[in-house]
Amino acid sequence: MTEWKDPEIVAFRAMMAAVAPPPDAPEPTWEQRRAGIDAMGAAAPPPEDCKVEPITLAGRPAEKITPAGAHRDRTLFYLHGGGYCIGGPASHRALVARLAKAASATAYVLDYRLAPEHPFPAAVDDAVAAYQALIDGGRSAAHTVIGGDSAGGGLTVATAVAARDAGLPTPAGLYLISPWANLANASRAYEVKGATDPIIDQKNIDEFAEAYVGGGDRRRPLVSPVHADLTGLPPMLIQVGSEEVLMSDSALLAEVAGLARVDVTLRIWPEMIHIWPFFAGLSAGGRAIEEAAAWMKARVA
Repeated sequence: MTEWKDPEIVAFRAMMAAVAPPPDAPEPTWEQRRAGIDAMGAAAPPPEDCKVEPITLAGRPAEKITPAGAHRDRTLFYLHGGGYCIGGPASHRALVARLAKAASATAYVLDYRLAPEHPFPAAVDDAVAAYQALIDGGRSAAHTVIGGDSAGGGLTVATAVAARDAGLPTPAGLYLISPWANLANASRAYEVKGATDPIIDQKNIDEFAEAYVGGGDRRRPLVSPVHADLTGLPPMLIQVGSEEVLMSDSALLAEVAGLARVDVTLRIWPEMIHIWPFFAGLSAGGRAIEEAAAWMKARVA
């Protein structure tokens, strides 16, 4: 039995085990899953000194989050996680607000279309259009970091690739938390960490991939950016936990980026789980946010 050094991880794992549904429980609907992740996000409200405004970007709902004292032209364009099927500004409001406050940046969280109702490439199309709308609206690409967690991390890279190919200005950086950048869902980490990853299991992640891609090729570059040409992309910061099945694919993404001569920083956090900065009760998440904020400030002075 694995013994964890971080007592907060011990408590978190115990909490997850206590609320886990029994093996014979019926599969939740997409609507139930969406309500669940929104409730998780609402459990930790954003900092009080962050102003949250509903807006529209390229015809899609979005939120603008402005911390007190935000730098005039430092922008975080954030793409939420949720396997391309669940999640939105409501689920990720607190996480993004904490990131924006730490980085002294104005953040924009896009409510891109979700699968299975809107499969690939809807999310990519929405993200690229929203990024262009931000730039056309006066936000400087040179002062903008695109960020995202899990599926939003993979979408961040896909958006940067598609924006490059469309001739749009290059952002200042890409910030990726536990990116789902390989929808094949098979790697060494799936074998080694599959039994101890408390967030992702093989059955569910395959279900999300099927909902997003259907019978299409999961190796398409904008579906799985580990197969994309990353030449010309801006610097990347990848944060991933040592205890998640996506760790190997994060390392692969860093390798692909490095081979394309991209400035890439890969940080594997010991004992950490999938998207641990999302969970406000984990102090390691706060430290990861501070690390990301320092990195963003260095990219966008």
